[in-house]
Amino acid sequence: MTKTLFPLGSSKSLIALSRLLLPPGLGNAPLPDTPAELDCGVADISQEEFGDMLALANSHHVVMRGFEAFLQIVRHAGDDRRAEWAATALAAEGARIENALSFLQSICAEFQTEGYDVTVIKSLDHWPDLGSDLDLYTNAGSDDVIRLMTRRFEAQLAARSWGDRLARKWNFDIPGLPEAVEIHMGRLGQTGEQVGIATSLARRAGLVLLGNRWFRVPAAVDRLMISTLQRMYRHFYFRLCDIVDTATLSETSAIDYEELRFSAKVAGIWKGVASYLAIVSDYLKHYRGQGLDLPPFVRVSARFGGDDIHFGRGFLRIPIMPQSAKLYGSQLTTLLLNRELKNSVRLSLLPCLATAAAVGHKITGSDKGIW
Repeated sequence: MTKTLFPLGSSKSLIALSRLLLPPGLGNAPLPDTPAELDCGVADISQEEFGDMLALANSHHVVMRGFEAFLQIVRHAGDDRRAEWAATALAAEGARIENALSFLQSICAEFQTEGYDVTVIKSLDHWPDLGSDLDLYTNAGSDDVIRLMTRRFEAQLAARSWGDRLARKWNFDIPGLPEAVEIHMGRLGQTGEQVGIATSLARRAGLVLLGNRWFRVPAAVDRLMISTLQRMYRHFYFRLCDIVDTATLSETSAIDYEELRFSAKVAGIWKGVASYLAIVSDYLKHYRGQGLDLPPFVRVSARFGGDDIHFGRGFLRIPIMPQSAKLYGSQLTTLLLNRELKNSVRLSLLPCLATAAAVGHKITGSDKGIW
């Protein structure tokens, strides 16, 4: 898979983090007691390079996982100075996560008290790391949600972009919480075209204990479909957390691939899901020598894999033309064949929205208000 990914300027930080997170040959085994074999070139890292790696880890949501491994290595080497750098970074990120989780628990409890279903999506997939905002899905109406958030948490409703309106999501800023709270209501997908996935989300969700707090989170099948929608159909880039999160799901036997194929086919995104899994598997194989244990029908359905991604502007980039464009066409075709006309119209607006965002970004340097 390295044919295009690494020669195109992968940073030292990306490679070091990948090796920390995906040590060779470990698979689903824990880190060894003696981590000398995991020395990923971090033993002589400068403070400036450490800062670069920390910034990248922040944007990829892997600070806790990556720097726990880093700390283990430098402590084993007796390097107190670099151990202090790592311990400081971990303490700061741990405090951020603790604060965010306390708010998240309160928000979920308030929804439940009011009798509304609420599921935490995306944000907790990275545990023990946490996303940069707090994402929730609910079937409650927008007026009820806005009233609850403003009355109980003194939240301010953030300005909504065209994309937000199509996707039926609202963002809230809460005093004392640096992270935005993004609430999806009744729809999922980049233009709110995915009603079926949204409808089954709460029914299949389950409880998970994180620390001393319980949260309702999606089933593995829904997690993967939501991640695919986000990565393959909206942002067109991967984070390292996507690689590690998916590996963890696979290695805990949480994925029912037959159910995943059925649900994703109905939603029109099976080829995207299969390609997502192929990319993850190829990346894992490069770093640790072992990919995902995927059924043959996943590989057959994948339209492309790790050979087609490259590192650019801080992320693992997925080519839009022709790969992602074909996935979009396949999704739209499925919605039309299923006679989901309103959802098809929503999805058909995506190219116009993306073009407007690209033009806006070129003219003003920002796609704010559009995407």
